[in-house]
Amino acid sequence: MPEYPTALGAASKDEITLLGHSLANDVMGEVGFGELAFWLATQRRPTPGETRVFEAVLAALADHGYTPTAIISRLSYLSAPDSVQGALAAGLLAGGSRFLGVTEDCGRFLHDVLVAQEQLPTDDAGWDDLARATVQTQREAKKFVPGLGHHVHKDGDPRTPRLMAIAAEEGVTGPHLALFAAIGRVHPEILGKTLPLNGAGVCGAALADLGLPLELLRAFALLARTAGLIGQLAEELRHPVANDIFLSVDLNNRPVDPDPYVPESF
Repeated sequence: MPEYPTALGAASKDEITLLGHSLANDVMGEVGFGELAFWLATQRRPTPGETRVFEAVLAALADHGYTPTAIISRLSYLSAPDSVQGALAAGLLAGGSRFLGVTEDCGRFLHDVLVAQEQLPTDDAGWDDLARATVQTQREAKKFVPGLGHHVHKDGDPRTPRLMAIAAEEGVTGPHLALFAAIGRVHPEILGKTLPLNGAGVCGAALADLGLPLELLRAFALLARTAGLIGQLAEELRHPVANDIFLSVDLNNRPVDPDPYVPESF
C-alpha cells in the first residue's frame, strides 16, 4: 500500500493530532493562531519573541484601506453574495507585484544580496557600505530596490520603525533587517532623493530573518490579508459601498472611438 507521510494533522477514531501534539488537549486554547501558523510552516515551535514579531507582521499586512484587494472582494460579494469564498479568493488573487507582493520581493532581494557576500558586516558602517553598493548596482541596472518607496506614505511608513523596534526588543534582528535599515540610511546620497522604507518590505525582511521559507513569504502576506478581507466583507454587510463603486463606473463611462492595436514594428 502507498504511504503519504505527514507531520501535520492526523486523525484516528479517538484522537486528532497536529504536529505530534493532541489537537484538543495541547493546541486548542493553548496556542494562538499566529504561533500555530508559524509552527505549521516551519514544523518548529517559535519562541515568544519570534511569535511577537511574526504576529506584528500579520497585523501590519492585514488591511490597508480601499486597496484593489479590498475593492475586488467587495465587488465580488456584490455580484455573488452566495459565494463568500469567491469574494475572499478574488481579493487574494489580486495580491501581486504592486500590492502585497513586495513582501516576497523585498525578502528575496535582500537574501540574494546577503548570500553573495563572503562575509557579512559586523557594524553599521559595514552595513552602510554594503547598502551603498547594493543601491548603486540597482541604479546602474535601472532597477528599483524592492521595498524602497510607498505611493501613500511618502514621508515615512509608520509600520517600518515599529516593526524594527519590536524585532530589536525581542533580539531577533537579523541580516535582512540590518541591510534593509542600511538601505534606508544611505540611498539618498545615491539616488538624490529620500524614499520611505515600505512597511510591506520590512515585513519581508523580518519574515526572512525569522527563517521562514522565501517561497512562502507572499503566502504569509496573504494569510494576513485574509483577515483584512473578512473585515472588509463584514463592513460591507453593515455599511455597503460596493454598489456605489459599481454605479460610479457604470454611470460615468464615456463611449469613445475604437483604438485599434498596432503591433510594434522591428
